[in-house]
Amino acid sequence: MLRAILAAAALVGSPALAADQAPRPVTSYKAPRAGDGRASLEGVWTNSSMTRLERNPRFGKDLVLTEADVARIEGRNRKLIELGDKPTDPNAKVTDLPADCSGGRGVDCNYNAAWTDPGSTVMRVAGQPRSGYITSTLDGRVPMRKDIQVSPFGRRLPPGLEINDNPESRSPGERCLLSFGNSSGPVMIPGLYNNTYQFVQTADHVAIVVEMVHDARIVRLNAQHRTDGVRPWLGDSIGWWDGDTLVVETTGYHPQQVFRGASEHLKVTERFTRVGPERMHYGFWVEDPTVFSQPWGGEYEFSRISGQLYEYACHEGNYGLANILSGAREEERSGVKTAPTNIDQRAAQGGEEEEEGS
Repeated sequence: MLRAILAAAALVGSPALAADQAPRPVTSYKAPRAGDGRASLEGVWTNSSMTRLERNPRFGKDLVLTEADVARIEGRNRKLIELGDKPTDPNAKVTDLPADCSGGRGVDCNYNAAWTDPGSTVMRVAGQPRSGYITSTLDGRVPMRKDIQVSPFGRRLPPGLEINDNPESRSPGERCLLSFGNSSGPVMIPGLYNNTYQFVQTADHVAIVVEMVHDARIVRLNAQHRTDGVRPWLGDSIGWWDGDTLVVETTGYHPQQVFRGASEHLKVTERFTRVGPERMHYGFWVEDPTVFSQPWGGEYEFSRISGQLYEYACHEGNYGLANILSGAREEERSGVKTAPTNIDQRAAQGGEEEEEGS
């Protein structure tokens, strides 16, 4: 009887134990131990990768890429990097240079991809090259409901408010409040650069410090979700150990934090498992029946690195937000739209460029 009572008590703080369907790795690796005897996740990790969350439609139902696909994808990327590394013609006039060469559209540019670091290799899981992170759907795409309209990348503004009206109507990333592209998560997805994370753990907390926009996720172990109505940035994360796997459940996201158009009902479950000295498996499971037609999830692997996190001084020397708003006020004053949007530029080019990444 006492043993049964103790077992029941141990489940307190683990409300979703065995409820999620996040992928589990098959591994015999014995992770090093932390001070409390648990598997140690500590260190600096990266999830930089050319592979995206959703599978490129060209691969259909093929989750695993062929080595020929990998060679083509990674080889094309190497050529773009080499092109961007070539020196600019010293005799070229600045006014004649295109603004952006980040897509390999030329050599003599004002701007290229030298400062970005999205990853130069295809993500592999247990050695298999993957075409996307999502594993729960046949096409590797997010299963959106058909009866509602949501923006998977933007957030809803109050009626009558335009995106350039106030600083508060711009994205949290532009305001240096939250990382770009959901780097911090949950779900943790690599972005354009700074895909570096430091894990620090104690007996009752795990901290995940993110280099992108200095985010810090604090996971409270063996705890209950907060009931005070506060919805913090990155959500309210609680966790527990399932053997050598750290399970993290997050709910209560901040209203301005948008993930694939999800609502306030979003719940994400993550599983972190060391599968080698330099590899950590990451499985995730996403639930929000008001937006998604079914729960969905996937997996990838972090790589351990020997470097460190650097300070992300987001606002230092950054005049972008002020210039965006001042430009909008000038357009209102003059009645003339002076700057094309990204959508305008894509339309002028005849549509969005074909994705080449995996």
